[in-house]
Amino acid sequence: MNDSRLSRRALIAGAGTAALAAPALAKLGGMIDLGLPGGPGLRPLSPAFPGKGEMIVQRIRPPLLETPMEAFAKGIITPNDRMFVRWNWPFPTEVKAAEHRVAIGGAVKQAVSLSLDEIAGAGEHVEIVAINQCAGNGRGLSEPRVTGTQWGNGAMGCAKWTGVRLRDVLAKAGLAEGAKRVRYAGLDVTLTEGAPQFIKSLPMDMAMRDDVLVAWAMNGEPLPILHGFPLRIVVPGWFSTYWVKMLAAIEVLTGEDDSHYVAETYRWPSVPVTPQAKDFPTVPITAMPPRAFITSHADGAVVAKGEPLTLEGFAFGGDAALERVDLVGTGRGGGWEIPCDLGPDEGGQYAFRRWSVRLPQVAGDFEGIGVRAKNVKGAVQPESLVWNRSGYARNVIERITLRAQ
Repeated sequence: MNDSRLSRRALIAGAGTAALAAPALAKLGGMIDLGLPGGPGLRPLSPAFPGKGEMIVQRIRPPLLETPMEAFAKGIITPNDRMFVRWNWPFPTEVKAAEHRVAIGGAVKQAVSLSLDEIAGAGEHVEIVAINQCAGNGRGLSEPRVTGTQWGNGAMGCAKWTGVRLRDVLAKAGLAEGAKRVRYAGLDVTLTEGAPQFIKSLPMDMAMRDDVLVAWAMNGEPLPILHGFPLRIVVPGWFSTYWVKMLAAIEVLTGEDDSHYVAETYRWPSVPVTPQAKDFPTVPITAMPPRAFITSHADGAVVAKGEPLTLEGFAFGGDAALERVDLVGTGRGGGWEIPCDLGPDEGGQYAFRRWSVRLPQVAGDFEGIGVRAKNVKGAVQPESLVWNRSGYARNVIERITLRAQ
């Protein structure tokens, strides 16, 4: 979809230089308790990290910033200054748009090096609303505890992304016979000699999709440098490990990808495992499953006994549209469920969607109530955590307790 407000001149040629103040200068505010069952849950809050509102600081350099759940309480779009930040390796804190190039090589008819203006002119400008979610979102809530960043549930956000289709950019070089995967990397560099560069790849059928983008805008503004200025890959429905930031190089492969972050990590068991299991087969983490959250009430909140109660929150279908959300709980010797009302489908199949449910009367405490999402493919949130040693793809029903007084 073309949009004169998001023209090449405004977002590419006129972008100039993006720079970021040193993350170490962030001023830390108060503390928040993420309630992590396997370890310390206290994290500092930063109200003054460059370009950000109040965020949960998991790490300053390279930055890992988590979105407080309160930021998801209204609407479906996560503002740029509240979107979570995840970098594996350090990245340039200054990028000059006029000098940036994206090299395309490998199994192509002609290797090319494209300017931002050439990429923006590669095809139709497309806007899509999509959720960007870390594969380890919610990892800190795993029991037993697993290694990696101990995220609460705030390593996600929903934004409107603007760019051109990846397939149109690839057409500038032309695909050679036997092209099988598209591999790409950004400007971030490793901390130690010999460490693997952060490189990811997509199978060709994904790379050719209508909605997989090379994006330069986020919520109608040029990408903030923390989110990958000047370009990033957007893969709706898939975890953000594939959404490489500061895109600088694309390589078309005729075989499988043996790079570290595809062949060795960001993988999970292809069969059920226990914490004691070893030597089990794995497959790459790819599509997101459905999830749902309550935002109107925190765990332990007090509600008025004998009065009506309205609960609200948001949900998403993962790699497919959301079909339904149910409030679920236990009582009187069994389980119960109540269908929730879905709000307008404002963003499409890959976006957050609001839900609400009204209970006519609070009779007593609600112990462990939650919301369960189901998508149109039939995928539904499970009652119990599907454990894996990396804490990937958490989508167990998230429960809270409400006290009646």
